[in-house]
Amino acid sequence: PVFPQKEVVLKTSETAALGSRFPLERARDRDVGINGVQNYSLSPNSHFSLALETGKGGAKYVKLVLQRQLDREEERELHLVLAATDGGSPPRTGTAEVRVVVLDANDNMPVFSREVYEVRVAENSPPGQLLVRVSAADPDEGSNGEVRYAFTEMSELSDDLFDLNVYTGEILVSGNLDYEESLYHEIEVKATDGGGLSTFCRVHVEVLDVNDNAPEITLSSVSASVPEDAPPRTVVAVLSVRDRDSGDNGRTECAVAGDVPFILTAAFAEHYELRTSAALDRETTAEYNVSVVATDWGRERLSARESVLVRIGDVNDNAPRFTQALYSMWVSENDAASVRIGSVKATDADAGANGRVRYALLREEGEERPAVSVDAESGAVSVVRALDYEEVRAVEVTVSAADGGSPPRSATALLRVLVRDENDNAPVVLHPPPDGSAALGELVPRRARAGYLVAKVVAVDADAGQNAWLCYELAKATEPGLFRVGLHSGEVRTARAVGERDAARHRLVVLVRDRGRPPRSASATLAVALADGFSEGHLRASEEAPAAEPDGRLTLYLSVCLACVSALFVASAAAAVAAKVRRARRGEPGTLPTFPQSAADSGAGSLPRSYVYDVRLAAGTVDSEFRFLGPLFPCFPAGLPQGAADQRSSICSAGLGQQEGD
Repeated sequence: PVFPQKEVVLKTSETAALGSRFPLERARDRDVGINGVQNYSLSPNSHFSLALETGKGGAKYVKLVLQRQLDREEERELHLVLAATDGGSPPRTGTAEVRVVVLDANDNMPVFSREVYEVRVAENSPPGQLLVRVSAADPDEGSNGEVRYAFTEMSELSDDLFDLNVYTGEILVSGNLDYEESLYHEIEVKATDGGGLSTFCRVHVEVLDVNDNAPEITLSSVSASVPEDAPPRTVVAVLSVRDRDSGDNGRTECAVAGDVPFILTAAFAEHYELRTSAALDRETTAEYNVSVVATDWGRERLSARESVLVRIGDVNDNAPRFTQALYSMWVSENDAASVRIGSVKATDADAGANGRVRYALLREEGEERPAVSVDAESGAVSVVRALDYEEVRAVEVTVSAADGGSPPRSATALLRVLVRDENDNAPVVLHPPPDGSAALGELVPRRARAGYLVAKVVAVDADAGQNAWLCYELAKATEPGLFRVGLHSGEVRTARAVGERDAARHRLVVLVRDRGRPPRSASATLAVALADGFSEGHLRASEEAPAAEPDGRLTLYLSVCLACVSALFVASAAAAVAAKVRRARRGEPGTLPTFPQSAADSGAGSLPRSYVYDVRLAAGTVDSEFRFLGPLFPCFPAGLPQGAADQRSSICSAGLGQQEGD
């Protein structure tokens, strides 16, 4: 133990009354508990004894007690040794010298109105607030009766919290009183008169608690992340709540703020567990900023808020999803391989490897390699080889998207690649046959009127759409203006009535052009011969569209029978005609054209239909007339080009005969 001062000077009047007590400064020991100051002792003397007192805070106070009347004339000063002993083993002792100075007669010393002042003050009282006023009276006169006040002993903490007016004895608050730091303060005040006589009193200050501290939230442990498939009531974090106030001011309650799938449950004293309260879904909310609010029960309630960041760990619970169930893409025929034509896209709501999508084409074992490919990472679709519209119009494959989870999840979509037609095929003329034979031709009567059907040019185009739309035009003609060609039908008709002065033979070049870009074309050459001797009925029938031909077996039987009968009449008529031909004809028509036996079905447009032959014979004075109806060309059901859909058959007339001569 150590005393604050090695020498303590105590002045007292020789008239001090027996039993007077003189407080001495306490010794301080840095040890605590039993090792702290436990006892005081005083060196042997005949005037003073030692008295020990214990304060409310447990501190021990030591005082000198006058046992024998002092006499200044006998002894002016007394030298005593005060010893303080701790309770350690071995015990330690600290000493201080007490020098008692005996003053000359000052019969009265100051006397406090109370030996102990009890004061209560609320914490956080403002500086300058009056705490208490101590008062001591001295009946002496003059300077012996003037009392001055001073603090004699107080802790360092108390020294910063209180001020004393030396003249009035008022004790004022000078610092910030805090209940949580110290509940009690003990102050010793000394009153001294002008003659040097002193007396002492003690002030006990009790600090009253005020709800000036909000609760404090401390996180003990927090999980780095919680998997989204964690069951309800999974512990996420552990936290504690503390309030430094007392009573209801220090009583707290804790809850989770906001609409979040978490709850707080009490674990033990002032400790709580943050748990999940419902199923979690990382794809809906990847993380939660959970606010925990703690509130005390004070009159003016204080609260604290702590945020807990809870991250939701991903689980592979979502399969990839294509943006479309069916992807349609176009590719031009004859495009080079590896040309990108589009892309497929699938998204996966999961994260990391669970959300990383790879693409592939599905095909059965043994199936040939598809004409398209899909990039595994980007989903870009490319053609593997050039496609021909005339061979394949569309390619359909199944695309798979799989994530990187374990086990992986997948989805499929249909990919349809449509081939866009290019104008890579020129029209093909089916009739007249494009074999370059000049002998082929058509017969037109001299009496044919305007609009007479001469022939029908039939062409097809392997392309589609606009690339297969055909138009016909007359490119060359022996006599321009006599014939015209239907723009869409391909029908060659007379543009005006045939005259006597028109040449007997004509050569027509018909140009067939599609509507592609650039257009492609083909040409057909027709040989037309003008002939006399066609009947009026034949002319009328040639200008009218025949009725629709019957279908089925009945048509076949009738055609065979008519062909046989007609063959017999043709043979007989040919002999008679040969004898009169030189005289009956006004002009030689030249070699008569022959007709093709058949024509193929094109699939686009129609071929010439059955022709009607009408032959009139004249021999002497007897006129004979022979009609032959024979389907020389089969009728083909087909989609007719525009402009020819209303006519299912064509009539081609040819005549051999002789008009009566002279």
